[in-house]
Amino acid sequence: MKNYLNFENEIKDLEFELEKLKDPYDQGGLSEVDTKKMTKTQEDLNEKLKKIYANLDPWQITLVARHEDRPKSKFFIDNLFEDFILLEGDRHYGEDKSVITGFAKFKGQSVLVIGQEKGENLETRIERNFGMMRPEGYRKTIRLMKLADKFMIPIITFIDTPGAYPGVGAEERGQAEAIAKSIECCMKLRVPTIAIVIGEGGSGGAIALASSNKVLMFENSIYSVISPEGCATILWRNPKKMLDAASAMKLSAKDLLELNIIDEIISEPLGGAHRDKDAILTSLENSISKNLSFFKEMTGEDIFNHRKNKFLEIGRGKGFISNPESLSATQLPANKFQEVFFSKKNILIATVTVFILALLLIFTL
Repeated sequence: MKNYLNFENEIKDLEFELEKLKDPYDQGGLSEVDTKKMTKTQEDLNEKLKKIYANLDPWQITLVARHEDRPKSKFFIDNLFEDFILLEGDRHYGEDKSVITGFAKFKGQSVLVIGQEKGENLETRIERNFGMMRPEGYRKTIRLMKLADKFMIPIITFIDTPGAYPGVGAEERGQAEAIAKSIECCMKLRVPTIAIVIGEGGSGGAIALASSNKVLMFENSIYSVISPEGCATILWRNPKKMLDAASAMKLSAKDLLELNIIDEIISEPLGGAHRDKDAILTSLENSISKNLSFFKEMTGEDIFNHRKNKFLEIGRGKGFISNPESLSATQLPANKFQEVFFSKKNILIATVTVFILALLLIFTL
């Protein structure tokens, strides 16, 4: 049974009508298939899908990103990679089922795959903790990212989480520290890292694994510092103002690409990724191939600098730096006084020293 969002009522009616036309035996007796009417209904459906999905507001995009039928990380891992070897445990506390990790091959090339997994039904969602990682999950990914770095293996990460798990047990085991260490590890890597936001990219739970050379987003996914409901509750003390919050937060792929927060948008099939999983699989495969090829001739130092400069450039106005391509330093250019001071520093030190000695002589005599 298909699941429909609250703005898809017209789509639901058209699809229901189309299903009836495809199976005339449900109409209370045998009849012929009306192919002309089927074609017309399909055209109407495509037109309606195109019209609705071309004009989604940020809150509607959020709903699409959370759609329960949307393809999850496990689907992409099962269908994009070969010889996947599941690796578990953080070697400190235990296993976190909300993140799938392991080494695999992508078109013959060895890669480390990390996927935040929400689950497909109620049972697996509870087992996966709805994609909300605990500290042991982040420590597991850190362990494997360091291993991949040691053997020069690229890392591909699928981001799909409402945020890190905020439970008491997670906080007691150092949730904030684990997230910070994960970000630090991601930034230090000398291998190519590609993060793909396939659904929700929520808060530090997402950026802990998305501090990558390339951050890609599905067309109808979101990436934000907090959920729209949480933002509305904090700013207006009213969670129903989620549309205002979603609009203000610039959480859609289109907005984030304009702000240079992400690097690429992966187009989705008409009506969202959940309507044609084979099509989104092909688009994703092409995108990953292209981005892995981008780093093929780069050294480890080049890859590290590419990632560092990418993040240093975010939010910088062009007036602060003369050359945006060279961002090794974070300080502002020195003013005239600083230039004079540092150029004449030795003379100034010698003058001050002589002056102090002269004063000492005067008082001694």
